[in-house]
Amino acid sequence: MIIDLLICAVSFFIGAKLLSGVTLESFVQALIVGVVVAILDVTIGNVLKIVTLGILSLGIFNWLLNAIIIQIADWFLPNFKVKNFWWALLLAGIVSLSSSLISSFI
Repeated sequence: MIIDLLICAVSFFIGAKLLSGVTLESFVQALIVGVVVAILDVTIGNVLKIVTLGILSLGIFNWLLNAIIIQIADWFLPNFKVKNFWWALLLAGIVSLSSSLISSFI
C-alpha cells in the first residue's frame, strides 16, 4: 500500500512537471494529492461507478472518472491547481500510464 502511494505520488509529480496547466510545487504535495485522490476514489468514485454502471465502456469511464476526481482534489487542496477539465483529463492519462510503467518495473 505504501509502495502504491509512492508510485501514485511520483506519477502526479511527473504529470505536473510535464503539463503547464497543472501546478504542484513539491513531492510532499504530490504525496498529499495521492492520498486525497485515493480517498476520493474510494468514496465518490465507487458511488459514481455504481450509479453509472453500464453507461460507458469501463476504460473510458475510468479515465473520465479519474479526471473528475482530480478536479475535486484541486478544489480541496490549495497548493494543487489544475486549470480546467482538459488538463485534468491529460493528467489522469499521464498518471495512469506512468503508474503502470513504474509498477511494471517494481
